[in-house]
Amino acid sequence: MMVGVPKETVPGERRVSLVPDHVAGLTKAGVDVCIEPGAGVAAGFPDSYYVEKGARLETDVLAKADILLKVQPPTLEEIGKLRERSLLIGFLYPYSNGAGILALAGRKVTAFSMELMPRITRAQAMDALSAMSTIGGYKAALLAAGRLPKFFPLLMTAAGTMFPARVFIIGAGVAGLQAIGTAKRLGAVVEAYDTRPAVKEQVESVGGKFVEMALETKGAEEKTGYAKAQSEEFYQKQRELMARHVATADVVITTALVPGQRAPVLITEDMVRKMQPGSVIVDLAAEQGGNCELTEPGQEVVRHGVTILGPLNLPSTMPFHASQMYSRTVSNFLTFLLKEGKVALDLSDELARGPLVTHQGEVVHETVKAALKPAPRS
Repeated sequence: MMVGVPKETVPGERRVSLVPDHVAGLTKAGVDVCIEPGAGVAAGFPDSYYVEKGARLETDVLAKADILLKVQPPTLEEIGKLRERSLLIGFLYPYSNGAGILALAGRKVTAFSMELMPRITRAQAMDALSAMSTIGGYKAALLAAGRLPKFFPLLMTAAGTMFPARVFIIGAGVAGLQAIGTAKRLGAVVEAYDTRPAVKEQVESVGGKFVEMALETKGAEEKTGYAKAQSEEFYQKQRELMARHVATADVVITTALVPGQRAPVLITEDMVRKMQPGSVIVDLAAEQGGNCELTEPGQEVVRHGVTILGPLNLPSTMPFHASQMYSRTVSNFLTFLLKEGKVALDLSDELARGPLVTHQGEVVHETVKAALKPAPRS
């Protein structure tokens, strides 16, 4: 079977779905690995590196591959070129990419969405979403340090003492914890809040102080490990209690996401207005609308003297390591699916069933299928 790695076509995307070091593991599993010329160049992996590891260079891998590995979802034009009944592994944005998902089903493609990987022990080495969140949290802290007109660390100099920056991080998932650890290493005083009290020890383990609020948080976490959407009354109360911490922070980094839904608005314009001039907000939820009311996805804006960043696709800004991490998760998952060089799909196994979106001409993931249905008329 031929495993194809195409060059990513989404503007600004510099990652590649497979790095040279992971080619040998797939060829050992019995497949032929083919790379589109130039696919890894933007990430720091020339074609010659792949050839040295046993891959072949091949044009038009979209039409030729039995198994296609991608980072970004294929465009409708690309889907039209895929072999019928081929297999696709990548980020598919299934809740917001309805046209693409239906097109994949129409092409009878067996498509796995890496962001739907179940959070179980066996899937840890295949958790691409957590891998990319690690990069997002790290870069968020660096972006904040670069925009803040103050030092992050305490500095005692002949010209006076410079007190450390105060950083407040909302959401202590993978991205939040990485942001906490990075900001702490840069010398800032770090506080963090999450609706899930169970993450307190994790926050403290990376150097942050956990902020506790008088909120009813029972049931704040899904079985998947992600934060659960709450009522608007909950968010209103949360904003009221959070306002003091936001107002006194030099930097606020927000990471609160709910899969398949618009990101909750946690920082209002009034809260921004009360922040000190020169403060910085980095909104890692920008791709899903943003946690700050004033965030403009993909833009850097200044409102009420506060710089608000809404970065998109931060992992692509570190394409070398992002590609290494993503490639590891994808190759691990594909190796799991392969038996003697062929795909052996066992739908009784949640590891195979969980990220499966389309199969045999149908959308088979129940949550994605429900999201594709139009809302009933009132």
